Amino acid sequence: MSSSTDSAEHSLEMHLPYIYHICRNSYAQGNPPPLVPILVGSTSATTEKAFGALLAPYLADPTNVFIISSDFCHWGARFEYTYYLPSSTQNPAKGVSLRKRDEPDDPPVNESIARIDKLAIEGIESGQHETFLATLRATGNTVCGRHPIGVIMAAIEALKKDGGLDQQKGFFKFVRYERSSEVYDGSDSSVSYASAFAVL
Repeated sequence: MSSSTDSAEHSLEMHLPYIYHICRNSYAQGNPPPLVPILVGSTSATTEKAFGALLAPYLADPTNVFIISSDFCHWGARFEYTYYLPSSTQNPAKGVSLRKRDEPDDPPVNESIARIDKLAIEGIESGQHETFLATLRATGNTVCGRHPIGVIMAAIEALKKDGGLDQQKGFFKFVRYERSSEVYDGSDSSVSYASAFAVL
């Protein structure tokens, strides 16, 4: 990894102190389990499936825990993403890009962002890797961790296909959704955050 890539990467370094703190307080003898960081860059659906298949046996091991990091929608001109879904549009691929002076109110921009994120969340909750990817293709949602999410979804699918996981298990349940700010016009910006878990 180049030093510039390492400098820009901000998921693992944000999580490690919290993971260490939880492990230190959970293991009385001070011997926390080893941590194995995996950095997933920009990949293809095929690569996500390949890495999912490689990780599936480790995912099947009940002594392992996988933590996946991702923000959701990065909305605003500074992120080069101002996609907007009018209330009249049922097709998520039929949105428009707002300009800085635009101030739509049907719905307000913040509600459109929530709708775009909800589509991504529903794609993940479907348990179908391709459904999640199709949602991202339709809206262009800037979920920065879409590739590690894709890898873990592909790993769960591989386990189910090989009979290593009950078909009714391994679905993600979202427990919280927030945005950094409420956006009302094309000059605003925000980043969305969501938390979910899956039990195998």
